[in-house]
Amino acid sequence: MKKILLFATIAMGLATTSCDSYLDINQSPNSPQESNMTSGIMMPAAEINLMASFGDFMRIAGGYYAQYYCQTFGTSNYLDYSQFRMSASRSSGAYTQLTSRTLKSLDYVLRFSRQEQEWGSYLAATALKAYTYQLLVDAYGEVPYTEAMQDLNNMSPKYDEGTDIYDALVDSLDFALSKAAPGNKVCTNLLYPDEDATRWIRFANAVKLKLLMRESGVKNVQAKLDALVAEGNFPTEDVEYKGIFKNESGQMNPFYAEEFSSAWGSNQQNVVANVAIIGTMQQSGYTDPRLPKFFKVNGNKEYVGGISGTNFSTSNTYKASYWCRPVASFDMPVSLISVSEVEFFLSEYYAKKNDAGNAAAHYAAAIEASFASAGVSGAAQNIARNAYDQANYAKCIGVAKWVALAGVNTYESWCEIRRLRYPAFGDVKGSDMYDLVSDASYAPDKYVPGTLYTPIQVYGQVGENHLLERWPYAESSAARNGNAPSFPGYTAPVFWAK
Repeated sequence: MKKILLFATIAMGLATTSCDSYLDINQSPNSPQESNMTSGIMMPAAEINLMASFGDFMRIAGGYYAQYYCQTFGTSNYLDYSQFRMSASRSSGAYTQLTSRTLKSLDYVLRFSRQEQEWGSYLAATALKAYTYQLLVDAYGEVPYTEAMQDLNNMSPKYDEGTDIYDALVDSLDFALSKAAPGNKVCTNLLYPDEDATRWIRFANAVKLKLLMRESGVKNVQAKLDALVAEGNFPTEDVEYKGIFKNESGQMNPFYAEEFSSAWGSNQQNVVANVAIIGTMQQSGYTDPRLPKFFKVNGNKEYVGGISGTNFSTSNTYKASYWCRPVASFDMPVSLISVSEVEFFLSEYYAKKNDAGNAAAHYAAAIEASFASAGVSGAAQNIARNAYDQANYAKCIGVAKWVALAGVNTYESWCEIRRLRYPAFGDVKGSDMYDLVSDASYAPDKYVPGTLYTPIQVYGQVGENHLLERWPYAESSAARNGNAPSFPGYTAPVFWAK
């Protein structure tokens, strides 16, 4: 990343409207300035740092691993991602931002709000903490959790197993949900400004649903899932940060600022569309109506995707303007979880119970919600073309979810591909579609819609027909930590994908 955005002016502006007038906690030896902090300051600070890393670094990396993105002509900033690589140093900044800033700020809010029994604020901070830890577990598999916040001077907290962290996160959500109620006041925040706990409760339930559905493939959490689904109190609108970005340096959507803005003194543009998503959303005389909402046409008014593993640096024809770029704007939302994602999880829940009727209904609702979020019509035709299939529900849901998340939440899509194993790898490889030598070898028509493919010059420790399953432990976490475990390898699945 060129810059890590903090949007400090937004945070300080909102802090002046904080609903908190309490908190004198100057007894902590770890942070002598805590007495100046309130939940209304620390909550936006946590959200800002979450947006900055999740909305930029994780969006970009996830987009390459899910084969939405490719490297543009002649540049190399993310060519390693395109070849399914990740280094310990690459993710180190984002890891630090999520732990030392997001989670640390949320820890303040949790302690303060519990002390004062401000259960709306407590629930909001719990939901964001669970969401943030889920991101970390899904990337690394194991991260410090139980000892991470006990002593901020401890440079060697133990790494907890991902399954134990997930269990703890579900328990924390259960406790917070048992305490909070609609109408409870929530401190100043950016997700639901000046809002009571009602929508935070729904968001917390959605996070819990995601955690339990990911656990459901490796352990028995059926009773908890049954109770949660029976309650049915999930978001009725996409959970996203919106309406807070400005067309000013430091206040833009972080992905847009990184890839599309010249505010940082660089006009380099790295991310272009991948032949996989373009070839899936445009095929056999049908163009998915969501495609123009996710990607722009190229200079020839066509949808053309590049190939993972190359930046076409030897090309004479396929220059930067030939490839399609993602649709982005300074004020585009940062999506945490969409109604479509929730509906896909519910479809899978019923599919696993062999309830084909409800599974099909929620599958259709997921696609309809995706079309609604994109602001386009045509969901019925798409559902008919990609009819629900109970006998192959993982493939059916996996491919449809992959398409729906293409312009919304690329990181979560990478997670779901690893878990559902769809889209699966086809017989065609990246090297079958381009030979790195001749423009004439570029053959996107060989791509099989709804599949993944091995990148050209794929990272050797990942190999052919494999996803990058996890990231090496972040350098900022593991380099000086004697308790850091040995890295199990790039193709070792995290616990919920085993």
